[in-house]
Amino acid sequence: MFQIITSIIAVAVFLFLIYSVLISLNENEKRAAYRLLILSVIFSLLLSVPFIFHLSEFYFAVLSGVFILIILLLIIPVKGKLHKTETPKTQIDERNIMFSRAELIPHTEKFINYYAEHPENLEQDNKFRKNPGLLKVGTTKYNSVLFALADASFYTVESFKNRVDGELYENETLISPEEITEFIKNYMQFSGARACGVTELKKYHLYSYRGRGDFYGKKVTNTHKFAIAITVEMAKEMTDTAPAAPTVIESARQYLEVGKLAVQLAAFIRNMGYSARAHIDGNYEVVCPLVAKDAGLGEIGRMGLLMTPGLGPRVRIAVVTTSLKMVTDNPFQENSVIDFCIICKKCAYTCPSQAISFFDREKINDVIRWQINQEACYTYWTKSGTDCSKCLQVCPYSHPNNFLHNIVRKGIKGSVIFRKFALAGDDFLYGNKPKAKVFPEFMKLNVNN
Repeated sequence: MFQIITSIIAVAVFLFLIYSVLISLNENEKRAAYRLLILSVIFSLLLSVPFIFHLSEFYFAVLSGVFILIILLLIIPVKGKLHKTETPKTQIDERNIMFSRAELIPHTEKFINYYAEHPENLEQDNKFRKNPGLLKVGTTKYNSVLFALADASFYTVESFKNRVDGELYENETLISPEEITEFIKNYMQFSGARACGVTELKKYHLYSYRGRGDFYGKKVTNTHKFAIAITVEMAKEMTDTAPAAPTVIESARQYLEVGKLAVQLAAFIRNMGYSARAHIDGNYEVVCPLVAKDAGLGEIGRMGLLMTPGLGPRVRIAVVTTSLKMVTDNPFQENSVIDFCIICKKCAYTCPSQAISFFDREKINDVIRWQINQEACYTYWTKSGTDCSKCLQVCPYSHPNNFLHNIVRKGIKGSVIFRKFALAGDDFLYGNKPKAKVFPEFMKLNVNN
């Protein structure tokens, strides 16, 4: 009896390992495939030894017990410590974020006024101003063709910025909140969105003051009642090259894609007679990750980005705020994400600028959270010429959304024991500091910069 049970379990494990080898090869994860192949050989030997040496039933009993114990330890829910998630109590002034500060031109009135109010930022900001800048000649990752492609996407996004709002159709279309919410979610996913969620618009979702372009210094007065968050997937083969040029191409491409969806959705809602505004790259009134979290799409992780259940931080976000009455989703409150981020730290270990904290969350502006060193992060961007994305590449949640990795995600969600096992397994298969992958084949160009 024990012999049959042991054999069934061992065969199942062996087949799963072979499947994992094939998946890893398909993902171009050669290190993982090689190590999984070695494990599969070990398990095949373990399966064969009892038959070769005619071992007793006691051996099978012990072996079966070990197998079953390991499986039970991994699959039995063990929630562990609960991690408190707090609601922000203050708004963010967009003028203080790095993208706004990067737009300030020395000796201009805006420049002088900002640093008069924030003299503590002047010295560190002058450091990034000495570097070539994002997508500029002279940066360490410069590639004239690939940077030109990324810039073309940002240029196209720019053409959307004056289309985020518009006139209303004079008559309101009468439709139930339940029906229109379901329709919008289905249409967004049909159109390429990875996920779509709805929340009531809160004060802390909104910037207090605008900090970019022609709206610099303008107080945000958005009075919409609802916010729709949309995510799109960033291609893994592109982010795997981080911090090289394909990563910034993919960032720009997906800002364009999610911006297109948001602008179209806002126009659609206005065509039904309800006010709506899209919030897209370079023209935000809201802090998109906070909206997306409250719309049920993810949690804010160690790296300060939205951690989604199926793709981790490998997404780009846009938001539509509206007066259209909709059915809201529950905020994302999955304790396992914070718990895994606490023990993982891969993003912190591999961050080229050391901008990500190694420590647990702390009280910042009366809220327990992580906060990256945005100055160090952005300064690295201005040296490399790309938006880096190394943290996206190495995050264990960023693995492709397939059966193999979804099993691991399910285990991480259910058990604190599994989380530690999963992290050790991720380190073993992919490395504690995973190396950048080679460029996708179509991006291997002979470029004379």
